[in-house]
Amino acid sequence: MGESSRRRADELDALKYGLELGYPMIDTAEMYGEGAAEEIVGEAIKRRAKPYIVSKVYPHNATRSGTVAACERSLKRMGIEKIDLYLLHWRGGARLEETFAAFHRLREQGKIGDFGVSNFDRGDMEDAGRLDNGLTGSNQVLYCLSRRGPEFDLLPLMRKKSIPLMAYSPLDQGRLLTSPALKKLANGIGCTPAQLALAWVMGQPGVVTIPKSSSRDRVKENLGGLDVKLTPEITAELDRAFPPPKGKQALEML
Repeated sequence: MGESSRRRADELDALKYGLELGYPMIDTAEMYGEGAAEEIVGEAIKRRAKPYIVSKVYPHNATRSGTVAACERSLKRMGIEKIDLYLLHWRGGARLEETFAAFHRLREQGKIGDFGVSNFDRGDMEDAGRLDNGLTGSNQVLYCLSRRGPEFDLLPLMRKKSIPLMAYSPLDQGRLLTSPALKKLANGIGCTPAQLALAWVMGQPGVVTIPKSSSRDRVKENLGGLDVKLTPEITAELDRAFPPPKGKQALEML
């Protein structure tokens, strides 16, 4: 969101509608629209109960002082006093020690509730764990039926450490919606392909998800994924259509 001023009104309306329906969390980042998405979030949550807010710092801003400054800009754009979960968007040039030191400082100051990372593979998570045993916030990665690579070694590590995996692009940027296998299974149980794909992601232990929704119809449809009941038979069919990984795969990013 925030990439086009022409879509701003629709995106703002979708966010407000989602909050009215009871969506508990909004995910954003300083990268999205170079701050414009955070401004839309700020407008959407104005004069209402604040949902759980997740935002992310650019890697090139993630030095000790740069992280603090970036967080303060994000807070100002959203008009809030605290970001509930603040993530390093991906591992870049800044040293993790500096980024984590800044995260601790921001948490001590009450400007963030917790911190985590994004797009970290198992090796990155192990590095992060050696530097900071208190890293329990989250790791936000690409994970969906058609991209199950994290299941091989990343997700087991995160479960062991009780770190939630936040799955982005749970519909594979809409590609899953055209899958004949997913359509057939969804039709058979009376839901949409999107709802079935989301139900599968949410059914994975230790996983939450953040489907992008910029229209009222999609916001309402996605919420229906909570009502889909996955039987062992449906899960087995999904595994046949979208097999789990048999070996290590490089972490994918979108």
